[in-house]
Amino acid sequence: MEQEQKWIRDIVRHGSKKAADALVRAYYDDIYTFVYRQTGNREDAMDLTQESFLAALRSLHAYDAKKAGFRTWMYHIASHKVIDMRRKRKVQYFSIEDYDIEDEKDFIEDIQNKELLHAIEEFVRGMEPQVQEVFRLRVYGEYPFPEIAAVLSQPEAKIKAQYYRLAARIKKEISCSYET
Repeated sequence: MEQEQKWIRDIVRHGSKKAADALVRAYYDDIYTFVYRQTGNREDAMDLTQESFLAALRSLHAYDAKKAGFRTWMYHIASHKVIDMRRKRKVQYFSIEDYDIEDEKDFIEDIQNKELLHAIEEFVRGMEPQVQEVFRLRVYGEYPFPEIAAVLSQPEAKIKAQYYRLAARIKKEISCSYET
C-alpha cells in the first residue's frame, strides 16, 4: 500500500504524530480482533493491541517491507505480546453470576467450546515460541502459509510441517483428555 509506506516514512524521518495516528487507525481493528480471538477478554485485547502498536512504532525503523507487509509484521508483534501475556498470567476465575442463562443448551455449548479452547491454548502455550506463533498466525490471523513463512523468515515447508505436526499433537492430546 503506497499510503502505508508514506506514513511509515513520515514517522521514521520526521516523527509525524499524524502519520502514526493514521497508521494505527488503519490496522487497529484487525489487530484488536486478532488479539481478542486469543484472549477472549476486551480489556486484555485493548491493552495488548496498544502494547503491540507502541512496540511497532518504537521499532519502525527496523521494519523491512521486503520481508513482510506492515499488517503481517503487526500480527507478528501482536502474537508475541499474547505469548508474553500468557507466560506471565496466572489462572483467573470468573463468577457464574456473570452469565445470563436464557438458553441452557447454548450455555452448555458455550462452556464446552471455552473448555476446548482453553485446553488447546494451554497445550499450545507449552510449545516453543515460534511454533506458538505459527499456530496463532494461522488460526487466529488466518494467514496463508507463504505469508507466515515470509514474516518468520523460514521456508514454507518448515512452517507447514510445524503447523500440521502441532495440529496432530493437539488432536491427539485433546481427544485423550476428553475420553471418558
